[in-house]
Amino acid sequence: MQSIFRIAFWAALAFAVTMAVLPHPPQLAGEMNDKFQHMMAFATLAVLAVLAYPGMSKIRIALSLVAVGAGIEIVQMIPVLHRDAEWMDLAADTCAILVMLAVVTLAFGWHRRTR
Repeated sequence: MQSIFRIAFWAALAFAVTMAVLPHPPQLAGEMNDKFQHMMAFATLAVLAVLAYPGMSKIRIALSLVAVGAGIEIVQMIPVLHRDAEWMDLAADTCAILVMLAVVTLAFGWHRRTR
């Protein structure tokens, strides 16, 4: 099962980064707010990272994903991409990562106590 989560994590990461750096990304269904899209992407990545790499510390996962978010914002500063880099996007990414890691930690702890 861990292999499936690893494939899902890397596929989701590739999709998120690609969508973030395309000069004219396709519109996703539902016209979601940009910050909401960031939060959904990084919440998903955080959960998949924990499931894909259960032995990795949550702090390392958080720092790695925040670095990805920062990298995206830096790449979006390239003028030819016609993208808007916003540090509030990184803040949204970071909040989603931290919230989901806390939720996963609590859920795993609760699951272990009820077994």
